[in-house]
Amino acid sequence: MCLGIPGRVLEIHDDAGLRMATVDFGGVRREACLSCVPDAEVGAYVVVHVGFAITLVDEAEAHRTLDVLRAMAGAVEGELGEPLPPAGAGRPLPKTPARVPAWDAGNHSDDERKGPT
Repeated sequence: MCLGIPGRVLEIHDDAGLRMATVDFGGVRREACLSCVPDAEVGAYVVVHVGFAITLVDEAEAHRTLDVLRAMAGAVEGELGEPLPPAGAGRPLPKTPARVPAWDAGNHSDDERKGPT
């Protein structure tokens, strides 16, 4: 599944021959390539997916889409409850000695340890 997010073009510039834009997503600014939407201008709303503006949308559609995304995020947060702590948080690491893998437990000559010359 792909998810494109609408944002407003704040500025347009050239980056090594690519038409690029700074796009505002409700206070978060990111760079996006405008190659797929050559008609985009400052103030326009574009849908951005993985750093590429893929289509133009009008302001009303952009706001409707953002409202739906916010509602979905709120619904998911309500369903999931409190986030889980990171794995291992608050637990000390086990104190086990380093072990040599069983497949490599044999003796090696000094030449093998040095590797190719």
